[in-house]
Amino acid sequence: MTSFVALLRGINVGGNNLIAMSDVVTEFRAAGYTNVSTHGQSGNVLFETDSGGIELENTIEDMLHERFNVPILVLTRSHQELAATVAQAPADHGSDQLRSDVFFLKLPLTAEAAFAELPELREGVDSIAPGPGALYFSRVAARATTTRIQRLYAMPMFQQMTVRTWRVTTRLLKLLDT
Repeated sequence: MTSFVALLRGINVGGNNLIAMSDVVTEFRAAGYTNVSTHGQSGNVLFETDSGGIELENTIEDMLHERFNVPILVLTRSHQELAATVAQAPADHGSDQLRSDVFFLKLPLTAEAAFAELPELREGVDSIAPGPGALYFSRVAARATTTRIQRLYAMPMFQQMTVRTWRVTTRLLKLLDT
């Protein structure tokens, strides 16, 4: 069995797509996934299974849509994949001077393709770097309100991403480590 995290996009955020995480756990268990647990209320599900890849994501998306009647984008990362994403982050990612996030990408969107299409960000405030299946985005904490990252939110490719803070990302990895 391989440990995974499923990153569900857009549930329990801003009062939209309200779904009890206990109901999500019930669905995962009913589908045969083992050691199912959640972290937080916005769609982080830890579980084990023998399968992986895009087929796993599609299966979970179908399962959740059938149960909750809401289309939910699902990205999965194995323990090994999440560890690689954390290990390859820029050296200052997550420092006290920055607000840092990880933008996880759903295939077929790649970090290289997304990076090439990024809008102009604010120099001296925003920084972004490609990683394995993700983009690392940081903004200077003292100037975070002047970020231009909202321009990415309006782009069609953003619909193939889900965002987690650096703190949540590293916490998910620690949970998979146990």
